[in-house]
Amino acid sequence: MDDAYDLLAAAAFGIEKVAARQIEQLGYEPKIIGSGKILFRGTMADVAKTNLWLRTADRVLIRLGTFHADDFGLLFDGVRALPWEKFIPADGCFPVNGRSLKSQLSSVPACQKIVKKAIVERLLAEHNVTELPETGPRVTVEVAMLEDEAILTIDTTGSSLHKRGYRTLVGTAPLKETLAAAMIDLSYWKPGRPLIDPFCGSGTIPIEAALVARNIAPGLTREFDFESWPITPPELISDLRADARKAKLKKLERPLLGFDADADVLRLARQHANAAGVAHDVRFEQRDFRDLQNDDEYGCVITNPPYGERIGDPRELIELYKSFPHVLRRLPTWSHYVLTAESQFENLIGQRADRRRKIYNGRIECQLYQFYGPRPPKTQDAIASPAKPTSTPPTIADAWDEEEDDDAQVQSPKIAVKPSPRRKSPESEAASHTSTPSEVTEDDIAPGETPQIEVAADDGPPNEAPPRKSPPEPAFKPAFGGISAKGEEQAELFRNRLVKLQRHLRRWPKRGVHCYRLYERDIPEIPLVVDRYHDYLHIGEYERPHDRTPAQHAEWLDRMCDVAADSLELPRENVYGKTRVVQRGDQQHQRQDDRRLTINAEEGGFQFEVNMSDYVDTGLFLDHRIARGMVRDEAKGKHFLNLFCYTGAFSVYAAGGGAASTTSVDLSPTYVAWADRNLRRNGFRGNEHRLLQGDVMEWLRAPVDETYDLAVIDVPTFSNSKRTETVWDVQLDYIEALELLISRMSPEGVIYFSTNFRRFKFDESLFEGVSIREISKKTIPEDFRNKRIHRCWRMIVRP
Repeated sequence: MDDAYDLLAAAAFGIEKVAARQIEQLGYEPKIIGSGKILFRGTMADVAKTNLWLRTADRVLIRLGTFHADDFGLLFDGVRALPWEKFIPADGCFPVNGRSLKSQLSSVPACQKIVKKAIVERLLAEHNVTELPETGPRVTVEVAMLEDEAILTIDTTGSSLHKRGYRTLVGTAPLKETLAAAMIDLSYWKPGRPLIDPFCGSGTIPIEAALVARNIAPGLTREFDFESWPITPPELISDLRADARKAKLKKLERPLLGFDADADVLRLARQHANAAGVAHDVRFEQRDFRDLQNDDEYGCVITNPPYGERIGDPRELIELYKSFPHVLRRLPTWSHYVLTAESQFENLIGQRADRRRKIYNGRIECQLYQFYGPRPPKTQDAIASPAKPTSTPPTIADAWDEEEDDDAQVQSPKIAVKPSPRRKSPESEAASHTSTPSEVTEDDIAPGETPQIEVAADDGPPNEAPPRKSPPEPAFKPAFGGISAKGEEQAELFRNRLVKLQRHLRRWPKRGVHCYRLYERDIPEIPLVVDRYHDYLHIGEYERPHDRTPAQHAEWLDRMCDVAADSLELPRENVYGKTRVVQRGDQQHQRQDDRRLTINAEEGGFQFEVNMSDYVDTGLFLDHRIARGMVRDEAKGKHFLNLFCYTGAFSVYAAGGGAASTTSVDLSPTYVAWADRNLRRNGFRGNEHRLLQGDVMEWLRAPVDETYDLAVIDVPTFSNSKRTETVWDVQLDYIEALELLISRMSPEGVIYFSTNFRRFKFDESLFEGVSIREISKKTIPEDFRNKRIHRCWRMIVRP
């Protein structure tokens, strides 16, 4: 019982140092001797203690012997010389497992057979018996051949230590308890701080954290193989379990949180928490990741999201990962730990992790990406965890790990950014300081901290006045998001410009113009377009290169929206910001939201439904305000045709101008329904106002006798809708479209042809018998600084 042995703790690849640290906390001197193996010395009492308390190791082995063996004779003799009888009784069951790597004895079954035979001969002789029934306690033996060295071990654990006993039911792709515990140990979470797992599945991470917080031994409710061995006194493990029960701490004041979109796995999670004895310490809620929010400070997100190696549709997963920076920036003072096998994770989220660690989840190679938020104030760090009985081992959370692992990949220091004014800043940051880049090395960086770097101001070209000095960068650096000093300076420039422009346009509503362009990339470094619809603002951002991460850029856009609302004295909820990505190839603008937040906008005495939330465009192209007025002035008594009608604004103007009939055609049922609502809200929805959903080109090609006196064809630049097999390209298809339209026009019929394709080339010579005049300058309103926002031609079909 008091004999000391070489003990080996087996752990998953990548977390050996975590397991070694826990062994050290239990009072031993561990040494990592290879992938997944930690060596230390101990007695059978130590075997029991480590099995009971180790959270990240998979099993505890006794290394009975190691010797050179490059042939089966040496292997047999070496095995027979070991004291197997001390652990294996005469009736003991002793299966033999094996593995071989870079050894001349490469046949694992042959090695197992030789080892089994040698142990049998030893046991028969030492127990003085003639047979070994193997009906008694199990003692699992393993022979590992590594470069002609034989290592013989006995497994004291039995079922892997990750089987705590509380998880009897599992969902899809479960995370091992030992790996979850390692993720917690590698984080800066401590008991008493908030913790959220937004992809909690069957609840392993929050449950393991609750076990740590309450100092509950992970092996408290399970059995181990060594308990049934004759060498183990019955009272040994029972006394240790009794001490462990006494060491448990009281229920947590603040429950740890687990969220998941799947209600079924959450039911499993609640059952597991109850079985683990921490039902009151964790709370599980059905919640989509995109809805993640929390008002607490200095917490940790620790999670294992789905990844394509095991579950999930690849396209959906890509969109999910791209949403990470936008969601996690809502927790500016938190740190985030994400375990995934997605090799492009950093590219998808648009920023590098502060540290990465390779970890195997089963046979799948994963990375634990670590993103550090600001360090909590010292006063908060100093809050001690409840005292534990001195007879019990310390928990993982007792130490704030300051060691930088050799195999951890540390990123270069980043420039600090400061939070949006809407975010809370830690009170302690006022006392922080900065240092120059030359003074900071990676060795100076404590885990969880990012060095603050002063950025030298650009002195500008010679003979010019020096630029205004930017305010110093604050020490606060959220893991995701934040506003730089440069961003704050841009916000102030934007504010001043908006105030000036609004003062210039303040009389427009009295002239009946309630919807107009207020700002249009006036300041090159602020590439925004601001359209005002009564007391609402629609802010569109035009994509251009910048040095912000996606989260920082989203924060920057939010800041600009805040500034716009404040400077124009509008409610913040009336300001909607969107990003207009430059279309490349066959890309088209995608729906950006589905809230359907609409307002009633007035233009030209008519009412229009404007969608502020869902699309890049609101449903009312303000640059066509003058062109719509021209149509109204010409429409009286005319039969009007509106092709690619969008939301029907031209049709409303024509009807309001007294058109005898209007016909509106568009491929999108969404736009046709929208046009119908616009006509109805203005009282124009009799049989004389037709709406047709279908492909415009197919409709033009169809033989009909009906002709039109006035037409508008405001064509898209490119369209490859799923509703048609054809692709529309304005430069390639405009000739056929106009020829077909001309054939539908009555003598002296007028066509307004418009496009916003900047490189469009219109060959007027192709259309005989048609008078053509470009009227672009006349149709672009005064509030549009971009005089190439569209091009427009007036065409008259001569008899």
